[in-house]
Amino acid sequence: MKSKSSYSIGEVSKICGLSKKALRHYDKIGIIKPDRSCGNNYRYYSRASLLAVPVIKYYKQMGFKLSEMKDVIERGDYRTLRESFKSKLKELREVEEAVFRNYTSVKDWYDLVLEAESVLLYKVQNVSVKFVEDGSYCFYDQEFEYDYRASIINIEFTNYIESIDNEITGPVIIRFPDYEEKMKGNCQHATVLQKTLKKCDPEKEAHFGGRMMVSAYHIGDHENINQTYERIAQWAKEHNHTLGPEVYERYVVDYWSIQEREKFVTEILMNISEPKK
Repeated sequence: MKSKSSYSIGEVSKICGLSKKALRHYDKIGIIKPDRSCGNNYRYYSRASLLAVPVIKYYKQMGFKLSEMKDVIERGDYRTLRESFKSKLKELREVEEAVFRNYTSVKDWYDLVLEAESVLLYKVQNVSVKFVEDGSYCFYDQEFEYDYRASIINIEFTNYIESIDNEITGPVIIRFPDYEEKMKGNCQHATVLQKTLKKCDPEKEAHFGGRMMVSAYHIGDHENINQTYERIAQWAKEHNHTLGPEVYERYVVDYWSIQEREKFVTEILMNISEPKK
């Protein structure tokens, strides 16, 4: 670029890739001011003013607002730079953490949708034994009245999570103390489990998994879930296993995502003993 003593607003716009509107706004707030403005309202900029544009673009890239740039650029001392950058780093870390939580929440639900679609596509309802990885979950004990919708989309649990300044992700899991009582309709208490996005107080955490468990998917309305319990019980009898007594219902896709109950997918997980010899 051939240098000269002054540049019109049109030239600056073309050379620096900025609109005239942006340059007028920068003039208005005092970030880049023309060196002289003639009576015909034309703006002319010195080469020094021209070279301020890449600096402003870089500050914008770093996330600085125009008002923040003005203070840093005008004062231009080490203390101002250090404090401005320190404050911006703190702000950006908070943004990064928020974006990470958003991403994790969406990714977890996306994975659940893929899992449920596969279960429905291949009609996966066989009983199997698998290793369930150990995980830490926030938990909430409450009464259970066989109202699945209210238990899964749980107002009390949501309020509790907010009260401890946390956020949840992944599937809702409900732990019942005795699978046989659950099947009989006599279960009066349950524990809601769900992973949190922020570190949870150890006293508010429960661990689930870390061992081999029997697993079976239930497809359809939760009101018919006993059918899958019966299949598991029959399988355990045939293979000489003792079940439970605890049982976990892991809601893969449910009221949170769709309203067609026949497409609900729930995984039932139980502890099992070694086969009897």
